Amino acid sequence: MLFYLTTLNFAKFLKEDAPATDTTIKAVAAADAWYYADFLCKNYILNGLDNTSYNVYSPIKTTKALWESLEKKYKTEDASMKKFVVGRFLDFKMVDSKTVINQVQERQVIMHEIEVENMALSETFQRIL
Repeated sequence: MLFYLTTLNFAKFLKEDAPATDTTIKAVAAADAWYYADFLCKNYILNGLDNTSYNVYSPIKTTKALWESLEKKYKTEDASMKKFVVGRFLDFKMVDSKTVINQVQERQVIMHEIEVENMALSETFQRIL
């Protein structure tokens, strides 16, 4: 989404607050243009959400507030996923009730998930386990 908004020249609205209120004709015209572009940007983001998320996030007034809310939600989920993968890695044990091949494959899947989450383990540590 960030790439898409950048190509449309809307990425600045993710960090920008509304312009200060001023009564001059130029300031009012600039504010109107800003609110219109912010409206478009916000709706491009909302359009990328599924229906249930749309209903949750559509009442948010500005693009910046919407983006911050989405970042908070998905960065928290990302951290939770990393904790889950690390927990699986730390709890992994070889047992006699499963075949060695199945357990090695299970360990390789966990190692791949760690790699996908951009977490690094030294090769020495990987070989020991």
